[in-house]
Order: sequence, then C-alpha cells, then structure tokens
Amino acid sequence: MMKNKNNMSFIIFSSLLAMLGISSCAEQKNQQSMIQESVTYNSKLDTAIFANGCFWCTEAVFQRVEGVVKVISGYGGGHVLNPTYEQVCDKNTGHAECCKILFDPTKVTYDELLEIFWKTHDPTTKDQQGNDKGPQYRSAVFYLNEQQKEKANHYKVELDKSGAFAKPIVTEIKAYTNFYPAENYHQNYYNENSDQMYCRFVVRPKVEKFEQVFKSKLKKN
Repeated sequence: MMKNKNNMSFIIFSSLLAMLGISSCAEQKNQQSMIQESVTYNSKLDTAIFANGCFWCTEAVFQRVEGVVKVISGYGGGHVLNPTYEQVCDKNTGHAECCKILFDPTKVTYDELLEIFWKTHDPTTKDQQGNDKGPQYRSAVFYLNEQQKEKANHYKVELDKSGAFAKPIVTEIKAYTNFYPAENYHQNYYNENSDQMYCRFVVRPKVEKFEQVFKSKLKKN
C-alpha cells in the first residue's frame, strides 16, 4: 500500500513539474506576444529598424529622442525562427541585434532618425562595434518601404562623398524580412541596469555623446 502511495505521489509530483514547465513556456510566449502587440502599427506612428552594434546602446539612444514612442530590442535579418540570445551569439543565425523604433512623424522624421543612426556608431567597421565582434553586431538599415530605402541609400552615398568617415561605409541597406523581440531582460536594459559594467563603460559614453550632439532632439522631461 505504501509503495502504491509513493508511486502515486511521484506521478502527481511529475505532473506538477510538467505543468510548471508548460506554464513557464506559455508565460514566455505570452510575454513575447505582449511585446509583439506593442509593435502593432498605430495609424499615427511610423517605424524604423536599425542595427548598429549592441542593441542596449541603440535602445538607450533612441529612447531619448523626442517623438520616439517606443523602442524594442530584438533580432532581425536572419534565417532562424524565434532565435534566442544564445543562438544569435553563436553567429550562425544570420540575425543582427537591432531595434524597432516606433515614432511620431509629426515630431521626428525618418531623416532625423537616420542622422542619429549614422552619427552614434561607426558604420565603417564590418561586423564590429568597438570590442563587440561578430555578424550580430553589423551595421544595417532594414527599410520597410521604398521611401525609406531611397533615403537610407542617399544618406549613405552623400556621407561617403563628403569624407565624413576616413573609411568607406559598410552599412547594409536591406529590405525588412523579420524581427523577433529579444528576451524581456534585454528590454529597457540601460535604464534598469545603468550601474552594470558594460553600461557604465560602453553604453553611457554613447548616450552622453548623443545628448551633447543632439540637444535639440532630446525628450523634454
């Protein structure tokens, strides 16, 4: 009798673990769905997708731009469905760390966002930003329509002509194919982890430089 009781307890315990596992997986999908819902187009908003190194840096900069409503860190431009951070770091997914930027075009234009994009990273280093190396850190503009494509290409050509950078720009300008929101702990990362080592020595200097150069474009407190 005791043996049967122990077996029954084991079965119940195993079932609970399985349920918890399913719940955890469902919770993760629900969280991703919540992020996805926030990406849904608002008729009054427009969208830009930029990759320019670690998405913690990109997110922190564009969150401070007047007219930007939301910034979502994620992965895009690759061939693996629903990639994880670990998979992207393995450099075999084709994805770049990037940010989806929802903005109010009556307050900030796509041209202005492009200007900030070009001036807040080094677009001449292939698959690298500083000490961050790998295809996931490449510079890229994922355009969503022909107008964005034309503007990005025009800006790139003019910058090369002007000699603004000592070396040719290697930024990819490619049509949008996919975007997968990153794990929740990557969202709003700098604002919630500003004392973390990487944030102090890599993200913060970029944010401070942006705030100095683009004072007129900063959000009003």
